[in-house]
Amino acid sequence: MKVDVLIVLGAPNSPSGKLSRIALGRLDACFNLYKKGRHILCTGGWGKHFNTSKEAHALYAKKYLMEKGVQDNDFLDFALSSNTVEDALKIKPIISTLENPQLTVITSDYHINRVKLIFQLVLENYPINYLGVQTDLPEKQMKVLIEHEQTAIQSIISNGLYY
Repeated sequence: MKVDVLIVLGAPNSPSGKLSRIALGRLDACFNLYKKGRHILCTGGWGKHFNTSKEAHALYAKKYLMEKGVQDNDFLDFALSSNTVEDALKIKPIISTLENPQLTVITSDYHINRVKLIFQLVLENYPINYLGVQTDLPEKQMKVLIEHEQTAIQSIISNGLYY
């Protein structure tokens, strides 16, 4: 019997823990796919670029989803990562304890290509579906995010994935 796992990747939050529009978009998409019996794995620990608060980003994500109605026992352990490569690496031991996991990775549209590249390398033995949530940010901010992703992808292609 397959075990459905929704993996929602971390995104920025404020120093006080307020979730960004990017994070809320990913979490709302996760909630829309959620139904009792599906498991949710939240990623995100700390990092200068996304979370400088006292609590892990994954905790804020879990609290948000529970406020929307997700049951506590449907959450798997957190993957307390600080970047996309760590997301995949820290997810692996968590899902390895499950029998026949079917993964759905939820991220943002601008981030999806890099996520696929990394996750196909690190989690090559697992069936994975990907959902790239549409990002609603000003054009200038989107341009910066897209350029960052293109540079990161090119670095992986040129240098390989280091971990």
